[in-house]
Amino acid sequence: MNKKSFETLIYLKHDDYVEIRFNRPHRLNAVIEKFYEELLDALRLSESDANVRVVLLTGEGRAFCVGADMKEHSTAERSLYQRRQYLQLGNHVCEKIFRLSKPVVSVVNGYALGAGAEIAVSCDFVLMDKAAQIGFPEVSIGSCVGGGVTRSLPALVGMAKARQLIFMGSRIDGVEAERIGLVTEAVDGALLHQRAKKLVAELASKAPIAMGLVKKLLNNSSNLDIDAQLQLELDAVYTCTTTADWQEGVDAFIENRSPIFKGN
Repeated sequence: MNKKSFETLIYLKHDDYVEIRFNRPHRLNAVIEKFYEELLDALRLSESDANVRVVLLTGEGRAFCVGADMKEHSTAERSLYQRRQYLQLGNHVCEKIFRLSKPVVSVVNGYALGAGAEIAVSCDFVLMDKAAQIGFPEVSIGSCVGGGVTRSLPALVGMAKARQLIFMGSRIDGVEAERIGLVTEAVDGALLHQRAKKLVAELASKAPIAMGLVKKLLNNSSNLDIDAQLQLELDAVYTCTTTADWQEGVDAFIENRSPIFKGN
């Protein structure tokens, strides 16, 4: 296991996945500009490492991430342009997670509020402590959601429930979040990281090229008509058949064994 140095994150490189831990526990992992910049760097580093097949995001201490650090905001001196640039960083982070060619798993171990909730639901899988809380309080403090939430949230829970969550700004626990389809799975807190490691291992065992292709297909499916989607799927299937991993999958099936994919 390798550890890379960041100021606001803990970056742990394991054999085939990276664990990125938000590391501002004294502020419940509230976001500041440096946090966004370092998280973008960490995601780019994970993307560029061919040995990394899955990225896991979680928080140190009692929270996943409680959103913007309001104390920092109240003392920061930013021009109007700098304010927009800071807000754009939040969008860049969520977009980077969404477009990453590798699956991203968020492990919500405590509060996930505002920007923290936006980061969590941008991931491909969300495991959540049953007792944790997630919510979008932006409207309640005179602000607006970001990170593509007005697109992703209705797709996850339906428009009626998305309106309720965003307009009212109410928090829900992991059990309710799983019930409405906001998160993948709610888990007892003591078992949360054990379950996450199992999921990561399952994902890491899949063919990386195929994984990247299906992630992109799924994420773009709502923008395309059926003819375009069918053509893209055909292209993706053909691409898979040109890889050594495809042949390994065929051979493993015939030989009645588990395939060993190498990402080529």
